[in-house]
Amino acid sequence: MEKIKHIISEMTLEEKAAMCSGANHWFTKPLDRLGIPSIMMQDGPHGLRKQDLAALKEGKRANVPMICFPTGAALACSWDRELVESMGKLLGQECQAENVDILLGPGVNIKRSPLCGRNFEYYSEDPHLSSELAASYITGIQSQGVGASLKHFVANNQEHNRYTIDEIIDERTLREIYLASFESAVKKAKPWTIMGSFNKVNGTNLSENKYLLTDVLKEEWGFEGLVVSDWGAVDERADGIAAGLDLEMPYTYGSGENKIIEAVKNGTLKEEALNKTVERILGIVFKAVDNRRQGVTIDKLQHHESARKIASECLVLLKNNDNVLPLKKDMKVAIVGEFAEKPRYQGGGSSRILPYKIDSILDEVKLKVGSEDLVKYARGYKVDEDTNHEDLIAEAVNAAQWADVAIVVAGLPDSYETEGTDREHMRMPESHNKLIQSVAAVQKNVVVVLCNGSPVEMPWINDVKGLLEAYLGGQAVGGAISDIIFGDVNPSGKLAETFPQKLSHNPSFLNFPGEGDTVHYREGIFVGYRYYDKKEVEPLFPFGFGLSYTKFEYSSIRVDKKWMSGNDTLKVNVKVKNIGDRAGKEIIQLYVSDMQDAVIRPVKELKGFEKVMLDPMEEKSVTFELDKRAFAFYDIDIKDWRIQGGKYTIMVGSSSKNIHLTEEVNIEPSPTKATQCVTRNSLIGRLLQEPLLVEPLNKVLDIFWKSSTSMQSIKNDAVDMIVPIMKYMPLRQLVYYSEGGVTEEILSELIRELNDILQRSQKEKKNEAIC
Repeated sequence: MEKIKHIISEMTLEEKAAMCSGANHWFTKPLDRLGIPSIMMQDGPHGLRKQDLAALKEGKRANVPMICFPTGAALACSWDRELVESMGKLLGQECQAENVDILLGPGVNIKRSPLCGRNFEYYSEDPHLSSELAASYITGIQSQGVGASLKHFVANNQEHNRYTIDEIIDERTLREIYLASFESAVKKAKPWTIMGSFNKVNGTNLSENKYLLTDVLKEEWGFEGLVVSDWGAVDERADGIAAGLDLEMPYTYGSGENKIIEAVKNGTLKEEALNKTVERILGIVFKAVDNRRQGVTIDKLQHHESARKIASECLVLLKNNDNVLPLKKDMKVAIVGEFAEKPRYQGGGSSRILPYKIDSILDEVKLKVGSEDLVKYARGYKVDEDTNHEDLIAEAVNAAQWADVAIVVAGLPDSYETEGTDREHMRMPESHNKLIQSVAAVQKNVVVVLCNGSPVEMPWINDVKGLLEAYLGGQAVGGAISDIIFGDVNPSGKLAETFPQKLSHNPSFLNFPGEGDTVHYREGIFVGYRYYDKKEVEPLFPFGFGLSYTKFEYSSIRVDKKWMSGNDTLKVNVKVKNIGDRAGKEIIQLYVSDMQDAVIRPVKELKGFEKVMLDPMEEKSVTFELDKRAFAFYDIDIKDWRIQGGKYTIMVGSSSKNIHLTEEVNIEPSPTKATQCVTRNSLIGRLLQEPLLVEPLNKVLDIFWKSSTSMQSIKNDAVDMIVPIMKYMPLRQLVYYSEGGVTEEILSELIRELNDILQRSQKEKKNEAIC
């Protein structure tokens, strides 16, 4: 650090300003005079999208062939921290081999709507799952001496108008959903960099948002790394320096640095703030250089095989009526749909990888069967067209009639979901739907394999026996699909997002993508399963759902305490047994339900998960540890996380809808915000929560009860009514209901006395009295 501070002291204002933007599209600026090197950043979240620098010099745009791993939407369905970390390690090794210092990923933005064109890059609708997996990914990459860039901070939940959209999000929702998706990853894994997003939040561009970049990210969460802009996301560069945006990417041809220089010279930007920014930039630059490893090489074929194993852990079996899967290898199989021959395995945009090789589903099925005579392929549709081709459908129908089982590979073409634009609906191309329905009309054993980056409507779901959600599973997904459908791998993935029956069921439906340059997050905290549970809307497939070729039994839930304070931790132990006849993995999910009604909360929220491997008839014990945050909500009054006192239900199950075990615990409440000033409209229930105010308030309440015959009648005849009546009654109502017992003079004296008590208490705490 002293070395860096000395370098900064030797830099001119112009050199410091220049250091705050890139040298070109991928590199930071070097400064040979002071021995400052340049470091390289590259996309992407599920593979290394490195541009061929030699080709760029010749004016050509070409990428280096690398490994395309499963996209974020697929990877999250593994619910497997160790698996995600292992993929991060592989990506870190590839970066070292290609001299890349920082990889731009993972993407952890919440899936607010299934229409977001970039959902295939993101993990989940749930912030706990998203943040936990991101922490594992970051840990894996950075274990190899390569920095991760957690993105896009924050609330990059749509592509429509992404450069100018102003997202209006209330503070509680921002904290509990959108910031929470980043928080645990920042605190646990300490990413080297965080990438700011394009959008505004509550009127301020992220690149100039001091509250989010400095107050929350750096000061509250303790982030010590580098904040880098998304490419082209900066509006006013000098304001960004003051707000906490460190590095602007890419090179802006002097525009950004000139604004910084001018702001320092005219006094609107303190040079001390610029110095701190340069210090953070140089800290990461030198850290990256110190962690470079010479002579690293990778075996691309081995990494390809790893990508296949990872993908097989991510595929989700959503339907398997009559055990249509797994297939026997002596069956006649019709493979239908052009995606079987030309698989869709990644999305469009900045994360698009040039794959080292691609496994087609058709080829892999043929390899499994071992005989060309047992497999018949029909194209079924044209990937680049939405129109039905009757001749292609007729060919598929003939193949299906010949076969014992038909595998229809369908989904969303590239044009349907990509960075830069959102989907307009949740439907697949009509040609895909028509193909599935036509095949199902002549073949009773139909299995649909979906290649898509986000949920789709399924008008044919009742016509098919099997459904395998492959998402965009990377270049080796063809092999992974064949491993699953023939039973060489037991499916273990579970949905990281809810599949609604139709788009209008989605909570953001009426407020996506907004009007003009503004979008209101009016659904608040009720995103994904939180909404479907609360509204009692039945989804097509619930969050956390996925089938296996074996069965699991849950038993014996135990908690280590039934009463706890908000500062305690709670240990929850459950037993899970494989009662089937083949080995398999189960994802055990723990949800917490707040049984109080004083604050609007979801029915339940995911607060823990573990993936375990179980042999037939094997039983394992799994323990979860829950801290304060597992039970808390964000209280906007105290600007902190708070627990309501009372009963909470611990729920353990195999999905958000399939809860197998429950247990209740009682938790003491967190301290509430002290009452600042008592008025005629202060609620009696709230005042009784302040220990200092209870005695004088009870004296007046005694007068009230003795004089109010109407309230005594309610108290005697309907005792259940009196508690809520008094809880939400303002002080002024004591005069009305006391029938002359509590006068205006008594009320005024009570209010004066209560405020005197508060003032004395505040002075003792060295706070200024407000009343």
